[in-house]
Amino acid sequence: MVALSVILAAVVIAVLAVALIEIRRGLHSISEGLATLSAALKTVEAEHLRPLEPAVKAINAQFETILSALPGIARKAAVVAERRPS
Repeated sequence: MVALSVILAAVVIAVLAVALIEIRRGLHSISEGLATLSAALKTVEAEHLRPLEPAVKAINAQFETILSALPGIARKAAVVAERRPS
């Protein structure tokens, strides 16, 4: 009975060791994939997004001008709507 318990414990430990080794391999593979993805994203940012920054800032500045004019336009529209006959 004792020998059977020892054999069972050894089998459980061996199965756990194999499972942990497989988990380590999977995590290592995921780590390599994430490193590749990170490098690709850095390349995209450097080559494609950074050159667009001045254009994006100019567009955003125009939006801020438009947004600052909207309250005045809304007030004028309310006045026109009040004067309009029903």
